[in-house]
Amino acid sequence: MAKKGKNYQESSKLIDKENFYDVNEAIELAQKTAKAKFDETVELHIRLGVDSRHADQQVRGAVVLPHGTGKTRKVLVFAKGDKAKEAENAGADYVGAEELVTKIQSENWFDYDVVVATPDMMGVVGRLGRVLGPKGLMPNPKSGTVTFDVEKAVNDIKAGKVEYRVDKTNIIHVPIGKVSFGTDKLKDNFNTLMDAVIKAKPAASKGRYLKNVTISSTMGPGIKINSSKIMD
Repeated sequence: MAKKGKNYQESSKLIDKENFYDVNEAIELAQKTAKAKFDETVELHIRLGVDSRHADQQVRGAVVLPHGTGKTRKVLVFAKGDKAKEAENAGADYVGAEELVTKIQSENWFDYDVVVATPDMMGVVGRLGRVLGPKGLMPNPKSGTVTFDVEKAVNDIKAGKVEYRVDKTNIIHVPIGKVSFGTDKLKDNFNTLMDAVIKAKPAASKGRYLKNVTISSTMGPGIKINSSKIMD
């Protein structure tokens, strides 16, 4: 097992690993345990009582965090004609059609964080499934990235829209801001994200839905949150 660094070990002393903290306490501790020289991201990890192997227990969606993520995200839009102009006017970083597919395939080009496509372009974008899919970049209607309303899609992403999706281990990993945001803004983002995940509970999910909720800074230790209070 890899040895933890000095800062991590010092931060761990501030946390009772057996305790489940209230949200405010957990967020404050996440800030106190962030000892890196850069503005660390505060990350939320949610273990759900679902079985992601079944299609009817998938949990996936997107939500605009009220205070954003603290990161400027580059947006690539696949669109033509008026929709391409709409995307450019909204502030998309890259806009195009077939030529962008060729660029991605031939140059292994990934200088963007989110991909949006109009529905009529999905036949073209589909050729990139094996490339974009593993990186989590494939446009999807459930996350609002396949749409004719490209202006709203780009604006939402630039404003702090984050996607959440349960992985193979039934855990959602998502950023909720930067340490520098302070407790109030981080709590607003936390509540917005948790509300969305709770509303996305599949009907097929039985028993306890929020099994484990943990928060941490990029380089800091995990802090367990009392998930039963979140569901109240």
